[in-house]
Amino acid sequence: MKVLVIGGGAREHALCRSLSLDSDVTALHCAPGNAGIAEVATLHRVDALDGAAVAALAGELGLTEHDLVIVGPEAPLVAGVGDAVRERGVPVFGPSARAAELEGSKAFAKDVMAAAGVPTARSYVCTTAEEVASALDAFGAPYVVKDDGLAAGKGVVVTDDVEAAAEHAAGCARVVIEEFLDGPEVSLFAVTDGETVLPLQPAQDFKRAHDGDAGPNTGGMGAYSPLPWAEPGLVQGVLETVLQPTVDELRRRGTPFSGLLYAGLAITSRGVRVIEFNARFGDPETQVVLARLRTPLGGLLYAAATGRLAEFPPLRWDDGAAVTVVVAAENYPSAPRKGDVIEGLAEVAAQDAPHAYVLHAGTRTDDSGRVLSDGGRVLSVTASGADLAQARERAYRAVGRISLEGSHHRGDIARAAAEG
Repeated sequence: MKVLVIGGGAREHALCRSLSLDSDVTALHCAPGNAGIAEVATLHRVDALDGAAVAALAGELGLTEHDLVIVGPEAPLVAGVGDAVRERGVPVFGPSARAAELEGSKAFAKDVMAAAGVPTARSYVCTTAEEVASALDAFGAPYVVKDDGLAAGKGVVVTDDVEAAAEHAAGCARVVIEEFLDGPEVSLFAVTDGETVLPLQPAQDFKRAHDGDAGPNTGGMGAYSPLPWAEPGLVQGVLETVLQPTVDELRRRGTPFSGLLYAGLAITSRGVRVIEFNARFGDPETQVVLARLRTPLGGLLYAAATGRLAEFPPLRWDDGAAVTVVVAAENYPSAPRKGDVIEGLAEVAAQDAPHAYVLHAGTRTDDSGRVLSDGGRVLSVTASGADLAQARERAYRAVGRISLEGSHHRGDIARAAAEG
């Protein structure tokens, strides 16, 4: 089949890399892509938020009911890009605009969870300063304030400063204020066709900019999988109490969810609680989860897009581990610097492959073919190993070969888990 991936970050590069290794994928396209994706897919210019334009591109590429479009980022899903492509008769991996509100509106997600009996934090939806003040007072510190809408992974503030919490709320049209959930966080992806739910392997990401979980919240500075400290029955338990009930409730409402359901979880002293849902693969967790997946990706996502997941064979996984370290631009996440030359990519490819490789996030090429930084999170350096310690060593060795003026990365990704 021919596959078109929509997006241009490290998540999409990870998807394209896995698809390029799938023998059933005969042609791979990406729009708009980036400098790294260009090495494995044909790039096309398109406004990823314009459903008509994406559908037209699918038509120009000759995509039919035997092919597949994968919508990577959340904003195009919420904007209905998947719906526009499906109307042309092309299967899409990604939910409808209505189902994508599970990520597009945290208030909607809370309503779905309440109806489905899914365990989550107690919360208030607030639209006025008075409601905000009352909710903050009710829960106390640490304060958790979430923009109700999409905010590119930066709409959440967790702080002990009540004034900072109120200030963040004041900048949002509607916010969800909820109780703080203690315990480690886990990201669990599940592929679903709206009925059958197939969980992937769990991962953990690192949201803060600096070592020791210091600094501002980011889109994610690294991730690892598997989680050696997690209970053996974690995935099955989350499938039964969170994922399947949520998919069943959305189908009951007439808005079936087909695509990637991402549950952000807190393993609290009172059990598993949902922090948030996303309607697409997460970044940087996708990088480590796909590094361990041995089942060909194209067939899996096509089965979900065409309602045939129940007959899909069990997933196969690498027994080892994977670690991703994000290299971010100077001043990320506030005002990242762009346009700097990235060096060392060829050295990683020559000396660290196949155990370590670089996935591009915010990059572009100039007229002379040099790779330049073009975003906040610039690269995701991903490595596999027999265990987390070996994967970490390989990832950081590859990071050490890369030069980007002013860049920064965390040095503690998966350290605690590897040390046991």
